[in-house]
Amino acid sequence: MFTDEAQVPVSIQSSWRKSQQTAQESRGCQTRAIHSAEAGVQTRSSVISSTQTELQDHVTTQFLQDPQNVLHLSGLKDFLHQVEVPVIRELVRNSKSHAFDGFQVNWEEHNKMVLCLHQLQHPRALERDLHVTSVSWSCTGAVIACAYGRMAEGDWSNDKSYVCTWNLDHGGLNTKQADLVIDVPTAVTSLCCHPKHPALMAGGLHSGEVVIWDTSQSTDPVLAQTGMSADSHREPVCQVTWVALQNKRDFGVLSACSGGRILLWTVSSEQGKLVLKAAFALVQQQVLSSRTSFKTPAAVSSEYHSVPLRAPAVFSFRPGSGPVHSIHCSPFHRNLFLSAGTDGLAHLHSLLQTNPLRSLRVSDTYVFKVQWSPTRPLLFAAATEQGEVKIFDLSRRSLRPAATIDPGGVGHAATCLAFNCQNTGLLAVGKTDGTVGVWKLSTDLTEQIPTESHLLEQIANQVAE
Repeated sequence: MFTDEAQVPVSIQSSWRKSQQTAQESRGCQTRAIHSAEAGVQTRSSVISSTQTELQDHVTTQFLQDPQNVLHLSGLKDFLHQVEVPVIRELVRNSKSHAFDGFQVNWEEHNKMVLCLHQLQHPRALERDLHVTSVSWSCTGAVIACAYGRMAEGDWSNDKSYVCTWNLDHGGLNTKQADLVIDVPTAVTSLCCHPKHPALMAGGLHSGEVVIWDTSQSTDPVLAQTGMSADSHREPVCQVTWVALQNKRDFGVLSACSGGRILLWTVSSEQGKLVLKAAFALVQQQVLSSRTSFKTPAAVSSEYHSVPLRAPAVFSFRPGSGPVHSIHCSPFHRNLFLSAGTDGLAHLHSLLQTNPLRSLRVSDTYVFKVQWSPTRPLLFAAATEQGEVKIFDLSRRSLRPAATIDPGGVGHAATCLAFNCQNTGLLAVGKTDGTVGVWKLSTDLTEQIPTESHLLEQIANQVAE
């Protein structure tokens, strides 16, 4: 039905395409060339002019030309005679007035803020949760030394600890790494730098030993130590200090322990150890138990082989409501000292009276350290369990602190503090978080007022209630 068949193809060319191509035209457009030019200007000359007033007053001119004849000026002599009597009367009245007692002109700008300069820390002490137990400045005032230990549930931990030093005058101070670290086999409970030799430090240990370190010896800094001998303390050492010996040239180390024993040590360079020179004890019979405050020196049995044990106390003071943590004698008055402890008060005592002269509320909790200012006779600082350091000025009428250092860190007590006796504007504070803060004090807290020593003498002469 269907078959294939081939057909011839047919093509038709478009006439529209050709007509459109012939109708296209090309057009172009261009702006004219834009001309630009640069120009500059500069002053080539300047003019400076000035003016000055001329002397017109003939009286001033006469005074400058002939100052010796100023009293012969018309009316001046009569005026001076007229005001002489009332001026002298007012000067006499002012000389007897006390309106400006204690006022001292100081043209420097006073800054009442307390500024934190450094927060020092030792990484290994932080890792082991050690507390700063004591701080002390070198005799040059450039090096701060601190001791580490830990109080665990009211008692000292016997773990190993450290003594660290930082040189604040060193250009490359690293606050997170001590310049010198001394490993100690047990907790260091007290530390004191030598008053004359910047490389020497004395320390008391939880074990009852007393050690002297020489920081100039990096390999073996232990210069001398008591060891566990029959003469050493049986209880933890709570305080060490350097004292001048009778020859006034050499120094010994005075150490006190929680058992009431006070031992005086001297350094034996031949034996390389501390030698017991004198021993003292506080016995129960000498503690104040009545209104009678003078006691007879008590005889005690000696437990030391090399020296006799003496009990020389002849006077005691009214006891507080809890243990005493700190005592510091005034550097400006031989009869005054401060005490502070668990009652939260700072008591100002006279060596001549049983009752305290004054008692100031420092904290609602414990006070761990109290210390007088080395430059101001009426100023002292106290470190509290709440972590604050409160600075009191007894020349003020207010019983509130003149300044408060609150470094933050809730739950970390301020365990110790130390004024810098050379750079008197610095105060070091150790805390239970393992840090040592170095604080800059304002001039208000370091510069003595004119009548301060007189006011201190008046307080010392008061009769306690």
